[in-house]
Amino acid sequence: MAIARYPVVVLDCPDPKTLAEFYGALLDWEGKQGDEDWWSIRAEYGHSIAFQRVDGYTAPRWPGQEMPQQMHIDVDVDDLDVAEAAVLELGATKHDYQPGTTFRVFLDPAGHPFCLCQG
Repeated sequence: MAIARYPVVVLDCPDPKTLAEFYGALLDWEGKQGDEDWWSIRAEYGHSIAFQRVDGYTAPRWPGQEMPQQMHIDVDVDDLDVAEAAVLELGATKHDYQPGTTFRVFLDPAGHPFCLCQG
């Protein structure tokens, strides 16, 4: 018997509202404010991601490990070019280092790496 229904990934960041709006728009999930230091987004089917303010936040340095990423989010998409244009419009930055051809690496507005993946 499962103890919980869904895990919640929590990302540290300097501005939880901005990151919740970014990922909410990317995934078409609804956003919700907990307090000024905590925002979350939730899919209709229950999965969620939360964002917490961390004073003195330092973005990961990818692909180097001086400040390790520790985790990243992969987002499956139908068309890499269309998805790339959309995430850039939302405020992502395309990373200079692109190690593959079936995925593209971006940084969210707080500097966390994430990938758009086409299988």
